[in-house]
Amino acid sequence: MTDADSASASPYERALGTRIAELHPKTAWYFRTIPPGHVGVGRGTFTTAGSRHRWLRPAFRIAEALGVAFAGWERDVPFRIENRTVDGRADAVRHFELPGRTWVMPDTVALGPNGVLRNEIGPRRTVVTTFDIDVRDGAVVLTIRRVGLRLGPLRLAAPAFLRPRIGLVERWDDERARHHVAMTIDAPLLGRVYEYIGFFEYTIESETA
Repeated sequence: MTDADSASASPYERALGTRIAELHPKTAWYFRTIPPGHVGVGRGTFTTAGSRHRWLRPAFRIAEALGVAFAGWERDVPFRIENRTVDGRADAVRHFELPGRTWVMPDTVALGPNGVLRNEIGPRRTVVTTFDIDVRDGAVVLTIRRVGLRLGPLRLAAPAFLRPRIGLVERWDDERARHHVAMTIDAPLLGRVYEYIGFFEYTIESETA
């Protein structure tokens, strides 16, 4: 049994299967299973991050408190991401070094029995999305299928006509010799409402040494 076949392996690796070989080797390494007792650490800078729409700030302040998205529009934002593979899940914690504060965004990704990836965002897993994973020109492309909210016992799903288009592209940049990530959210009628785009270096470090 290969790592990709194991239920304890990275959900991305299991979802991609043999297609992981189509990725740039550095990108494939990023999405593969992280060994027990280790953490993947990315350190870099978002060249742009947040929302340009000031009138959306009240909504994003709520999202910031929920650990889902931050309120504001910033350039050159230092960040750190910690990735772990835990019982077949990909657990990540992102630290955005914003002016005057550090904002933290945790999320966890699991692979469902239907082969669809499920992402739960925020310390209380308030936002739940399902998404497809694809390979294009050596990059990973994630495309959201559905978006919903978990508010206590309530489960609310966005109707199709209001559903934002959320995408993430992760690739290796040969010129800069760094990983590049671009996450974008586009809303019906409004266009781009949120993003974070930047470059980072990545290492896998022991947590037991």
